[in-house]
Amino acid sequence: MPETHSERLAPYRRKRDFDRTAEPRGTREADGPGNRFVVQRHRASRKHYDLRLEHDGVLLSWAVPKGPTLDPAVRRMAVRVEDHPLEYADFEGTIPAGEYGGGDVIVWDRGTWTPGEDDPAAALAEGTLHFELHGRKLSGRFVLVRRGEQQWLLLHKKDEHAEPGWDPEQHPLSVRSGRTNEEVAPNPDAQWHSELPPERAEVRLRWQGPSGEELAALGALGKKGTWRLSGRDLALTNLDKVLFAGRADEEPVTKRDLIRYHALIAPVMLPYLVDRPLNSHRFPNGVGESGFWHKEFPSHAPDWLRRWHHPDPGPDNAQSYIVPDSPEALAWLANYAALELHAWTSKIDDIDHPTWALFDIDPGEHTSFDDVLVLARLHRSALEHLGVTARPKVTGQRGIQIWVPVEPRYTYAETRAWVEQVSRAVGDVVPELVSWQWAKAQRRGLARLDYTQNVQSKTLVAPYSARPRRGAPVSVPLEWDELDDPELAPDRWTIRTVLDRIATVGDPFTALRGVEQQLPSPS
Repeated sequence: MPETHSERLAPYRRKRDFDRTAEPRGTREADGPGNRFVVQRHRASRKHYDLRLEHDGVLLSWAVPKGPTLDPAVRRMAVRVEDHPLEYADFEGTIPAGEYGGGDVIVWDRGTWTPGEDDPAAALAEGTLHFELHGRKLSGRFVLVRRGEQQWLLLHKKDEHAEPGWDPEQHPLSVRSGRTNEEVAPNPDAQWHSELPPERAEVRLRWQGPSGEELAALGALGKKGTWRLSGRDLALTNLDKVLFAGRADEEPVTKRDLIRYHALIAPVMLPYLVDRPLNSHRFPNGVGESGFWHKEFPSHAPDWLRRWHHPDPGPDNAQSYIVPDSPEALAWLANYAALELHAWTSKIDDIDHPTWALFDIDPGEHTSFDDVLVLARLHRSALEHLGVTARPKVTGQRGIQIWVPVEPRYTYAETRAWVEQVSRAVGDVVPELVSWQWAKAQRRGLARLDYTQNVQSKTLVAPYSARPRRGAPVSVPLEWDELDDPELAPDRWTIRTVLDRIATVGDPFTALRGVEQQLPSPS
């Protein structure tokens, strides 16, 4: 009987301590036969190249000390190692010292492969595997020939792709990031926090935004066309459609403008979206007409867009959700006029325990922005008194929210109760500004301190998301002292100006990322 996916990965898992390493466990199975290949340049105790061929739900793997070559006169030793999970095909970063394979890894080459035999598994068992590679660096016909229990030889055939003297060390750049191992090692895109549970220990630090060439290509497209971003082809439509009317003397904001913004803001915005189900507010005809909320993963979405299946959706949730994890995912959403992005406050690995507790200062008809600022400053004082780390953000419309990072040990009911206690204490100081009535008609135009947003099925707008108003204003995180800035306005920044702010002052919410704090008693 053939081994199961889990049985084939058992040797890989036995060699790794997932409490310390950021490597994937291998939970995903292939939807079809699969034909990807990847070569990773791996500086561990000894430098080598890892050749991996996707087959039957795993990555068949060989360690090639001197690396593959296009030189048909050269034979390379290749050591068969344990099958790796499919997720490993995209892994680039560092593995902690002391762990199996500790060192730095880059995606040196990748593409697709074609076996030379009808049954690759039988060919492997017999000791000779012919195959063709179609990669960025490696192309042409290769063969693996077994010369011992785990020892194989890797050769390139004499074909039109053969190149005498070809040395992999003369081609050191990653095809994923354009960086070398030496550049990845001190500054990886992901950081591992060994004190956190393994499913949350890999903290993404940065994503690559679009290059100047990619932005120029977007600008050069007609009303529709294919835009290549980060190696993926995006089919874009109606690029000159106006989504937002302009402010004052400004030009209207088109779909092309929103796509460009989503791609550029992605490295800053994605930390607040990744690993979280997404609710999006779509306006296909622009903000001059009513939009609609979209939760369900659409049937027309590309295969590479990350999907999460809700294990127990119930009446208030979708069966499956988009989980944005890349600049191209955000650009794809913009192409479908997803103007507002609202991510869950819990992650897909533990949907019942949020990582954020949220305060929402929701102004009424008679609430001025000065009143909103009074309430925000009182929350600042209360949280400082409690010793709680938090930051405010303007909503891009009229209000202010305050985000508190929490240890994912609390239920939604517990975070909601804690937020309510703090907000009621603030409301008691200025009762003339606050109403606790649920219905807007009963609030007498006063502000509501809305603790009820701390529910799994409810969401608040994500940091740096656009809002459906004239000029495309943005919800922008603040430092606490910015609440005292006389020029502050809730819609001060737009998709055309917020990038300049970030270039100058950075992202204030960076101080909250990775913070897991317990909630002190407000009493």
